[in-house]
Amino acid sequence: MKIYNTLTSQKEEFVPQGDTVLMYVCGVTPYDNSHLGHAMSYIYFDVVRRYLKYRGYKVKFVQNVTDIDDKIINRANQIGIPPNELAEKFTQSFFDDITALNVVPADIYPRATQEIPKIIEVIKGLAEKGYAYPSQGSVYFRVRQMTDYGKLSHRTLDMMMAGARIESGEEKEDPRDFVLWKGAKPGEPQWESPWGPGRPGWHIECSAMSLKYLGATLDIHGGGQDLIFPHHENEIAQSESFTGKKPFVKYWMHNAMLQLGTEKMSKSLGNLITIKDALQKFGADALRIFFLSGHYRSPITYTTENVESAGRGAERLQQAATAEAKENAIEGNIVTETYKQRFIDAMDDDFNTAQAIAVLFDLVRDINRTIEGGASAKAGQELLKELSKNLGLTLKSPEKSVEATPFIELLIATRKQLRDAKQFQLADDIRTKLLELGIVLEDTAKGTTWKGK
Repeated sequence: MKIYNTLTSQKEEFVPQGDTVLMYVCGVTPYDNSHLGHAMSYIYFDVVRRYLKYRGYKVKFVQNVTDIDDKIINRANQIGIPPNELAEKFTQSFFDDITALNVVPADIYPRATQEIPKIIEVIKGLAEKGYAYPSQGSVYFRVRQMTDYGKLSHRTLDMMMAGARIESGEEKEDPRDFVLWKGAKPGEPQWESPWGPGRPGWHIECSAMSLKYLGATLDIHGGGQDLIFPHHENEIAQSESFTGKKPFVKYWMHNAMLQLGTEKMSKSLGNLITIKDALQKFGADALRIFFLSGHYRSPITYTTENVESAGRGAERLQQAATAEAKENAIEGNIVTETYKQRFIDAMDDDFNTAQAIAVLFDLVRDINRTIEGGASAKAGQELLKELSKNLGLTLKSPEKSVEATPFIELLIATRKQLRDAKQFQLADDIRTKLLELGIVLEDTAKGTTWKGK
């Protein structure tokens, strides 16, 4: 198995430190509902974890919750509720989202506010070694003390200096230094520390959490490409300086960004599609196939048409997995080992889910041909379910909403009346509007049926 390592910019043979793969992935900052860009990262690393276990590895998976942050404080102030109440609300929303996406929960979800003692311990250790210094109630990391700072993002200190500046009121020794502990401001949440009341900086929490729950060296650390600098670069600086051990991480994995047109999906750009809205419209399997049909290191562009196409692909997989052969049909000649090996070869090559998905659809064609030819495809169907599980696919049709059923049936009846009256444009308008709501109509010889939520 080979994994592309951001640190070395090349694929490397995957050799974990021990029997258990130690895996850390940066998690949510709960100040609003998670969007599809978050879902993409959750799904990719869920698949990495699932596949490692499929290949026989044990995995200990940790994902943090940044439940204190400037964004949380600012949003809470806007709404007029305490920051901890806002953070708890959207942390629970995050858990609801990953459950609906069929993401296997992490083994541990440490929260920044519950890890203050460990965070303070790490900052004290850095200060004692000369890597950190207090200033006006805050504590900063001395970037110049780490000779290989910038190795993950492949930047030099001179490159980082361009455009760097000291904000008004900050007392840094160097503009490139970053904050470990933020001195308290009036009205903000705060904790006691050796440097006075305050709260942790963003970067230090991940170092403290990973050290506490996984140790000094991780096998895999994951996150979006937008976290490479400065967040993950600073994690390396803090962790390796504190422990004196290198590397902090053996394999750095970063997923590309989700795009809407030429822009990435982000709250600052105001182009968000929430996970909840997307699930309501498309379902989990459609979203997974949409994301996994591309490679995790390649940007993917969201359009309604692209996800609808993925949804049709999900239906093909679902139908093939549950299709029934004739009674007492003999088992067909599907060479399952060939499909399984192709799937493994694809996934062993830096988790090439695009090729793995292609293998599934080749298997679906073989299953359909076998059943249409009068034979049983049970072995192929069992393999389809097995391999799909590694990609987190449920192969279940989206559940129909009981409350909506009478209204949809009424619209279907109205559409039939319009078609009978040759008012085809109005009939098509009903189909189109229902499709926009995630309801797909299928006209068959026995009448019209519908799928979706």
